Amino acid sequence: MSRFEEKWHNFVNMTCEILQSLRNICCAYVVAFFRIFVSPVEKKVDEDIVLITGSGKGIGRKLSIEFAKRGSRVVLWDIDRAANDKTASIIRELGGKCYPYVCDVSVRSEVYRVGEIVRRDVGDVSILVNNAGVVAGKPLVDLPDELIEQTFNVNLLAHFWTVKCFLPSMLHHNHGHIVNMASSVGLIGTNKLTDYCASKFGVVGFTEVLNYEIIFSGKDGVHTTLVCPSFTNTGMFEGCEMKYPSLLPPLETEDVVQRIMHAILTNQYQICIPKLIYFCAILKTLLPVDGMVEVIRLVGAENFMNKFVGRNKVHKA
Repeated sequence: MSRFEEKWHNFVNMTCEILQSLRNICCAYVVAFFRIFVSPVEKKVDEDIVLITGSGKGIGRKLSIEFAKRGSRVVLWDIDRAANDKTASIIRELGGKCYPYVCDVSVRSEVYRVGEIVRRDVGDVSILVNNAGVVAGKPLVDLPDELIEQTFNVNLLAHFWTVKCFLPSMLHHNHGHIVNMASSVGLIGTNKLTDYCASKFGVVGFTEVLNYEIIFSGKDGVHTTLVCPSFTNTGMFEGCEMKYPSLLPPLETEDVVQRIMHAILTNQYQICIPKLIYFCAILKTLLPVDGMVEVIRLVGAENFMNKFVGRNKVHKA
């Protein structure tokens, strides 16, 4: 084959691939538009083993209860034994099956150790919900180094250890689901949350690339869902308030949990709560930095953390 023929052959192949990609992109848009009006059927999870980190409180506790109601065997991981046992008690009163374990997900060796116990006692985890999180709530210059490290260990690095622990069996069986709790501030940063926002931005990137790895491995039975909720009434950001609550009101935990469950059960790649977050994320990419600063000023996000109380300590989600 001459050099000209080789170039022509490469050009034809490239053109065909571009046309094929454009067709697939158009199909994806059509499906996405269709899903606005017709929701997909929710999958069954009654034969799944679901592991939820940070299951002792807030969203983690309510997600645990929802999976138990659907017949899943729920593995509860939390560093707070009393809170975790309370979640287990609620589930058992409802007739659900659960297995509580004390696990500090910020410690890699602890994740692997307790993960092995779960495999031995319960079986292979098929749905992993990385929900545990902490927030220090201080400006960067006031943050002790150990709190910065703790934020990243719990909010981001723990995702690496749990996924490495449980994903191989999902890939082997071509059945599974990884759910990572990020935040709206993992898409749009907020003043005085340097460490928290950075850790959540990391979760967004981690989940995006993890999803690519799974897709390109050909394992179509393993899914990922990235969850980006706004400020939720769980106590984690106690004292915080927006300038115009009517524009972006605090979310109720029950509503957030129901929307997360629907996203998981319909294999959605990403869910932002409320939907206004999608618009804000797009706006950030279109506006100049000074323009985005004015938007932040308008909604009062620069003062969001001024009255932060939390629970007077680094607070688990």
